Amino acid sequence: MPPISGPTYRCLRPLNLYKTPHLQDLVTQARAGGYLQFADTATVEGAVAVRLCEDGYPGWIAQAESQALTPVDHPYAPIQLDRAAIAARLPQVIAFARQAMAQPNRYLWGGTVGPDFDCSGLVQTAFGAAGIVLPRDSYQQEGFTTPIAWRDLEPGDLVFFGSPERTQHVGLYLGGGAYIHSSGINQGRNGIGHDSLTDLSDPISRAYSQQRRRPGRVMASYCPE
Repeated sequence: MPPISGPTYRCLRPLNLYKTPHLQDLVTQARAGGYLQFADTATVEGAVAVRLCEDGYPGWIAQAESQALTPVDHPYAPIQLDRAAIAARLPQVIAFARQAMAQPNRYLWGGTVGPDFDCSGLVQTAFGAAGIVLPRDSYQQEGFTTPIAWRDLEPGDLVFFGSPERTQHVGLYLGGGAYIHSSGINQGRNGIGHDSLTDLSDPISRAYSQQRRRPGRVMASYCPE
């Protein structure tokens, strides 16, 4: 990616960000009202390199999408929240995830604006709806949260799954051993659903249980460097 320190814009509608200037491989989405910055360099093959201001995530948008952006006179200013403020907002986070599950949806790699989400996109957007910023990817979310013991899980904590080397999946803990997550078609429900850490009679819950890494607690709102 080119260096990104250009002017700041606000999105008038959701935008897709892609991995390459060929606009292939969706990596994330910018929400309506979100902030992004352009790269220092010009466009490449009809695409523009950008960075989302809230989470620092880079990607490429179609040059034509510039019409959906409006310049701002002031830089993006992250909101600072402590644990007490975050804990008070966790019911909103859980309510958002439940409402998202109630809508027709499917798993979408790179999805963050709904109704279709990937796993970390659902978690990031649920927290974002309550004014709490999280990093984009599940491994980044794991690194950002404070590790806790499984026995200390509380509603609103995150549960991480993957290989011993790296997390590859995340869910939002609801209490009573249950968590909500957006899982794919190869191992999951091809959309948002409930699974359990304790009742492993369902094959999907059992499969994810075998890949448990650790739970984490959100202690602050993320501020990218």
